[in-house]
Amino acid sequence: MEFDRVRLVISQSFAAMKQGRSIVIILVALAIGFAAGFMVRPVIGPAAGVIAAPRATQYFAVNLDQAREIVAGCRAGTVRGDECAHAEEAIIAAEAQSRTEAFLGTRPH
Repeated sequence: MEFDRVRLVISQSFAAMKQGRSIVIILVALAIGFAAGFMVRPVIGPAAGVIAAPRATQYFAVNLDQAREIVAGCRAGTVRGDECAHAEEAIIAAEAQSRTEAFLGTRPH
């Protein structure tokens, strides 16, 4: 009888150790997967969707023809985003400058 009781206690302790070992294995596998995800992310991240930064108002002030094309695309609905506002600002500034020069004319210095 005593032998059966000892055998039962030993088998229960082995079962508990197996369950504890399984939890440790699962936690180690999760940690390895998490670390691998951080290592692989730079490799697969940029390919997901590279979006160029919108060109600034200063760019469109120098390239007014492209600014007019962008504004036409914005009105047609084919272009969206900050470039629409930047291109329109550059066009408005250039037109204001030309009107100011036309109004004031050439003045002697």
